[in-house]
Amino acid sequence: MRQRIKKREGTVVSAKMDKTVVVQVDRLVQHEFYGKRIRRRKRFMAHDENGQCGEGDRVLIVESRPLSKNKRWRVSSIIAKAAG
Repeated sequence: MRQRIKKREGTVVSAKMDKTVVVQVDRLVQHEFYGKRIRRRKRFMAHDENGQCGEGDRVLIVESRPLSKNKRWRVSSIIAKAAG
């Protein structure tokens, strides 16, 4: 049985490392008791082979095999470049 590959869309918050970017993924969840929608944020380290990503870019990341101690995601595509 094949597992579905996880995909996330997020914003690059750091591109200072070589071939690595930090992507922040925001999602809205509903509070269990109050029902209000809350923003949850998680940061992933993702592999950027060509170093094309810059801070502020919207990117699509996909889950991959462990590439280093903290990297388990790869940049699949750049959805939108940052303005400026």
